[in-house]
Amino acid sequence: MPAPRRLTGGRSNHVWRAGGLVIKLYAEDGANPLFANDPAREGAILAALSGTGMVPPLVQTGAFEGRNWLSYAHVNGSPWQEDTAHVARLLGRLHDVSPPPGLPQGINGSTALETQTLGILKNCKNPDQLTALRPLGRVPPLPQPVLIHGDPVPGNLLAHDGTLTLIDWQCPQIGDPAEDLSLFLSPAMQLMYRGAPLTKAEEDSFLRAYPDPRIAGRTLALKPWFHWRMAAYCLWRAEQGGEKDRQGYELERAALQPIRPRTA
Repeated sequence: MPAPRRLTGGRSNHVWRAGGLVIKLYAEDGANPLFANDPAREGAILAALSGTGMVPPLVQTGAFEGRNWLSYAHVNGSPWQEDTAHVARLLGRLHDVSPPPGLPQGINGSTALETQTLGILKNCKNPDQLTALRPLGRVPPLPQPVLIHGDPVPGNLLAHDGTLTLIDWQCPQIGDPAEDLSLFLSPAMQLMYRGAPLTKAEEDSFLRAYPDPRIAGRTLALKPWFHWRMAAYCLWRAEQGGEKDRQGYELERAALQPIRPRTA
């Protein structure tokens, strides 16, 4: 087997390629307020979705010096760059899959999003400006949550052979599919992993292609809360020294301001 080669792209764990394998060594569990890093969940999902083409084939799991690791078959692809409609159709398929047992409940509805965002802002040094942009009004929880990826950003979507595979399953949940849609649409996440936010035409194509128009509409209704939360997350990261996170904060705040609901 060739010597392992370190892969770039992930912001949480150490990942190598060794021949036809990808080996992930999980970082010690840090206090990330938005994205979990749970090796048990990733292993469960790769096993449960085996054969669907939506995930890479799981090979083995284990522990090394007290830290968990996982290996899966390497997918010879590249991070997603174009065709938002393709991503929307993949997420639609995923949201129809029966989840494995044991996954936690995700954030659902504007009240839960508000509580989560205020929790992130409590950990920020200078939260006042963003706290003042809190959206008003309410969007109720979705009555029937589904399996969601929890982090479907461009870096976690591998394009190959005319299809897409989702990787980095550290934070799947039983949640609101609008969560996945909003994370993919996030200007900050697109900047971070693709280099630029989506255009209006790309956003529109994505929402039109999602199989359930009710969820696409729900995503638009929750847009202010999702932008507010992501702005808070980027502010939290930026205060730890991330220059791209500062740019992401500015993008999310700019997207939030003209659409913030102002009536209850």
